[in-house]
Amino acid sequence: MTSLMLLPLLTPVVASVFSGVAGWRRLTAVITLVSALTILGCGVALGFHVGDTAHLALGGLLRADALSVTMLIVIGVVGSLATWASIGYVDAELARGDTDRRGARLYGILTPAFLAAMALAVSANNIGVVWVAVEATTVVTAFLVGHHRSRAALEATWKYVMVCSVGITIAFLGTVLLHFAARHAGAGSEDALHLDVLVAHAAGLDPAVTRLAGALLLIGYGAKMGLAPFHTWLADAHSQAPAPVSALMSGVLLSVALSVLIRLKPIIDAAAGPAFLRTALLAAGLATLLIAALQLTVTADLKRMLAYSSMETMGLIAVAAAAGTAPAIAALLLHVLAHGVGKTVLFLAGGQLQAAHGTTAISEITAVFGRSRLVGGAFAVGMLVLIGLPPFAMFASELAIALSLADARLAWALAVALVALVVAFAALIANSGRMLLGVATAGGPKIQVPGTVASALVAGVLVSLALGVTAGPLAGLFATAATQLGAL
Repeated sequence: MTSLMLLPLLTPVVASVFSGVAGWRRLTAVITLVSALTILGCGVALGFHVGDTAHLALGGLLRADALSVTMLIVIGVVGSLATWASIGYVDAELARGDTDRRGARLYGILTPAFLAAMALAVSANNIGVVWVAVEATTVVTAFLVGHHRSRAALEATWKYVMVCSVGITIAFLGTVLLHFAARHAGAGSEDALHLDVLVAHAAGLDPAVTRLAGALLLIGYGAKMGLAPFHTWLADAHSQAPAPVSALMSGVLLSVALSVLIRLKPIIDAAAGPAFLRTALLAAGLATLLIAALQLTVTADLKRMLAYSSMETMGLIAVAAAAGTAPAIAALLLHVLAHGVGKTVLFLAGGQLQAAHGTTAISEITAVFGRSRLVGGAFAVGMLVLIGLPPFAMFASELAIALSLADARLAWALAVALVALVVAFAALIANSGRMLLGVATAGGPKIQVPGTVASALVAGVLVSLALGVTAGPLAGLFATAATQLGAL
């Protein structure tokens, strides 16, 4: 069990070191892919071992339970697709002169380091270690966002660093206050930040201090999720990062920050009462939904459109987390996985459209179906996943979230969310139709897709279809995670 918990952390580090020594080449890129597949494999293997109780390792520093396993699977699936596509993506950039060997080497070093930091964030049992891991994702991805070294990329990098650094600093203050409350509730100084210790002392935490800690933690990790009002970095960073990195950031990094909040919410609820965080999550989630929907109606950029749709998803997930019931948590976990795969397909397809046209302006991209059935079909499937049409999994997850909100007597929040979702979906369909449909002209740019990108797109579509047909054993895993969190 301990080895299965350590491998998701160690193999990406080994891949990062190997890339630093050998530079960017097909072998090092494949090793990074193997590290992502290892995270996925360990997540699946741990899924057969975890039960109703959490398993601890390394003196209580690491934790394996249904939620950490779920997030490892999400990181593994999205990471495998993104690193698979990265092989051909970076090779094509080198051939076009969009990057050089130094930039490719840095990409090879930082991408597995990014995977390792996210795996640590979801596997740590100590919330201080979680904070360090989430801060590490900011440092690593800052360089990845600025990969192309253009003026726009550098501006996006600085905005990302400033907003997320302020957010994570606020989360640090919340962590310190939670440690203070735990110490005064009788926890030892060495393990007062361990999740199992915080759970055991949750009812004895000082309500006022815990309420303040909860507010700071929500602001800090909410900024990393892209929740309003700290959402301003998200569209800039996603639009400037390389397509596989945008897929990782949108498809899984935002959800990693979410997983921290839903772990801490039951602890804060036990001390401060459930109404406090419920109100805050509802306010932030609904505001994010409305802002994202309005931005989608006016955006004229492909990658910014996908970024705003990620905001919309995080807003809905925050609203579901506010409900806090077991069905709501299980539904949002399915939503996280389905969104991660679908958004990865969309960003990878969008990256090929950007490479072919030299722009991400929606008005400059037309008749994609007529020029590339692969890219057009994959983009269409990803969009169907995103807007929640059957038979794809986000239809089931959104329906389950709606029912959970109604059962939690949050029908008014559901009504507001539905209005925002309808506006967002209409904008997404209209923009996608402009790009995919129309008659291809003889002078239009040719859409050339590297082999690894093409295979990653096909794999992503197949995974989305499989999730839509049945969640299989994952449904039980999601239910167990929800039960474990509800028992906190």
